Amino acid sequence: MEEVTGAQLIAESLKSQKVEYMFGIVGVPIIEVAMAAQAAGIRYVGMRNEQAACYAASAVGYLTGRPGACLVVSGPGLIHALGGMANANVNCWPVVVIGGSSDQNQETAGAFQEFPQAVRTSMYGRPGACYVDIAGDMVNAKVDRILSCCPTPPVSVADQGAITEAISVLKEAKRPLVIIGKGAAYGRAETALREFVEMSGLPFLPTPMGKGVLPDDHPNCVAAARSRALLQADVVLLLGARLNWMLHFGLPPRFNPDVKIIQVDLCAEEMGNNVRPAVALLGDINAIVTQALALQSTVPMNYYTVFHHVSQLLPPDCIIVSEGANTMDIGRTMLNNYLPRHRLDAGTFGTMGVGLGFAIAAATVEKSENSKGQRIVCVEGDSAFGFSGMEVETMCRYNLPVVIIVVNNNGIYSGVDPETWKEMAKMGDLTSM
Repeated sequence: MEEVTGAQLIAESLKSQKVEYMFGIVGVPIIEVAMAAQAAGIRYVGMRNEQAACYAASAVGYLTGRPGACLVVSGPGLIHALGGMANANVNCWPVVVIGGSSDQNQETAGAFQEFPQAVRTSMYGRPGACYVDIAGDMVNAKVDRILSCCPTPPVSVADQGAITEAISVLKEAKRPLVIIGKGAAYGRAETALREFVEMSGLPFLPTPMGKGVLPDDHPNCVAAARSRALLQADVVLLLGARLNWMLHFGLPPRFNPDVKIIQVDLCAEEMGNNVRPAVALLGDINAIVTQALALQSTVPMNYYTVFHHVSQLLPPDCIIVSEGANTMDIGRTMLNNYLPRHRLDAGTFGTMGVGLGFAIAAATVEKSENSKGQRIVCVEGDSAFGFSGMEVETMCRYNLPVVIIVVNNNGIYSGVDPETWKEMAKMGDLTSM
C-alpha cells in the first residue's frame, strides 16, 4: 500500500469528501497541510485573521452545499476561529475547522481517518461547525493512503398524516402567508417552492437570507408590506426559518395572537421554539414541499389561488373592474395593471354594486373610441354581483366585450359555508339571528 505524509492524507481526504475550498493562516505545524491541499486541487485562500477565514469557509458551505475548510494553528489561532464556528452553528452552515497542535504519541494516529466523519458531522442533520485537531508530529509522518467518502446526507420526509393536516390548516386559512428562510436556500428548494407558490397562489415573505429563493419581483412576494403581512396572517407556513428576533419571536404585537404556525424544519429541537406549532413537519424542506405538491388537489381554493390563475390569463391592456370586500381588497395586490385609467373599483366612497355599471361604461367607451375594443374584465364578489347582476342583460343586448368573474365565498368577507347555513336554518327564523 502506498505511503504518503499525514499532510497529503489530510488534503486528499478532504478532496475525496468534495471539499473544494480552504481558507486559513498557515503556521507550524499546518503549513504543509496548506501546501498539500493546493497540490490535491483544493483552492487555498490565505487570510489575515482566522475569524474571517472561518466566516469565509462557512459561507462556502452555504453557497455550495459542501463544507469549506478552515485551517488554523492551535491556541490563539483556534480561539480566533471560534467566532466563525459559532456563526456557522447558528446559521446552520457546514464547515470543517482543522487545527494543528503539539506533537503527541502514536495513539492519535487514527485521527486521519476522522475526516469522512468530520464532513459527515458538519453536513448531516442540522449543518454546523466541526473541529478536527491534528497532532504536529503526524503532519509529516508516513501513513498508508486510505481514502473514503461519507455518503450523501440522507433526505428525510415528513409523516404523510402531518402533511395532510398541514394542507387542511392551509385550506381553512383566510389570510395565509408563506415565510421562506435561508434553510430553504440551503436545501435547494427553489424549484419545488416556486411550483408550490404558483400553483397555490399563496403570498410569501422572504427572510433576509431567504431572498432570492423566489424572485423579489415575483407577484406573490409581499416583502413591501412585511409588517402588515405578518400581523394579518392567520396561518403561517414557516419554511426553514426560525421564530427568533428577526421574526419578532412570532409573538404579538407583530404577529396575530391567534396565528397558526405550520413549522417545517430539519431539526427536531427547533420545533415549538417561542410559539407552539399547529403542525410540525420534521424533515428536508425540498422533500416536504414536494410531498405537499403531490397533494395539490387539496391545496386551498382561496382568493390567492383564484387571483393567481386569473392574473396569468389577463391581457396586459385589459380594463379591470373590481368590487367586493375581500375580492376587491386582495385583488388590488394580485391583479396587476400596466396602463393608466385601466382600473375601476369602489373608490373613495366604497360603494357596493358599482361594478357592472362601471364595466358597461368602460366597454361602451372602448367600443366607440377603439375599433378593436379592449376586453373588459369584471371581477366581482358574490354579494357585490348581487346588487346589479341583472345588468348582464344590458351587456348582452349591446353585445359588449365584458367578461365577468364571480368569486363566490357565500357571503360578505369570509362568507358562510353550506353546513353553517344548515345549522342556522335549524335554529329558526334567520331574521332573528
